[in-house]
Amino acid sequence: MRIFLILFVFILFSCSSEPKVAVEEVTTKVVAEPKEEHKFPVSVKKGKFFDVDGEQMLYGGEDSTQHFNITNYTLVNEQFHFGIGREVFPALLEPEFITIKEADSVWQDTTRFLVAYAGDEVKAYSVKDLTRHEVVNDMLNGKPIMAAYCVLADLGAIYERTYGDKVLTFALSGYTYHDDNVWDGLDGFILWDRETESLWWPLIDKAVSGPLKGVHFLEMDKAHWKDTTWEQIKKAYPTAKILKSGQDYERPTTWNKLDDITDIVEQFSDKN
Repeated sequence: MRIFLILFVFILFSCSSEPKVAVEEVTTKVVAEPKEEHKFPVSVKKGKFFDVDGEQMLYGGEDSTQHFNITNYTLVNEQFHFGIGREVFPALLEPEFITIKEADSVWQDTTRFLVAYAGDEVKAYSVKDLTRHEVVNDMLNGKPIMAAYCVLADLGAIYERTYGDKVLTFALSGYTYHDDNVWDGLDGFILWDRETESLWWPLIDKAVSGPLKGVHFLEMDKAHWKDTTWEQIKKAYPTAKILKSGQDYERPTTWNKLDDITDIVEQFSDKN
């Protein structure tokens, strides 16, 4: 219930802009209508920022081990909103899928989807489900990918998760962030990766804190994914696997950490 309440608040107060990729065509970001003053809870006023032994921390949940170390990060405290905890949204780790036939009784022809394809494999993620999960960590034709969507900025994309010989796993931080000079000032969710606990802001396509600060998201080649509709998926991809709705899972308490990320920073960051 808490998740759906937060989603309701996000949708109620957010502005709408053109999608990053419109159905069957690539578009550029358009100028949104003048927006009202932000009405979301301001994180710094809610005590979400604090110092521990000289390091700046950001609240990550009731468990103190889940706080984020944001020392030397690149954003501005006053522009963070919310702070509900980093495991509230079910960012999927092992998603389940159903067939076109099964999904056809669920979705209308006009339902919006992100679809990704490589080799003989096609996977489709409804925007409605992505609004709940925000992030789906997945595999496509043997390669790690991520389907992501932010309802506040209406930003959806398919990303690769392999950085050199290492793979990252993404989740939700429980925060949104806005900058009047980015994406028309709309709020966008802040993600984090489990391997280094760096924070990432998709609206600028890179990590903003932690060991991977400055490393970029790797958007999949647009020849292998699109923003489309259920009607088009049925026509073009009859063997596609469709993300099953209503999934959740028991949140992991531990996960693999990367101690040496030098090669990732050298190859995929602003330092190049």
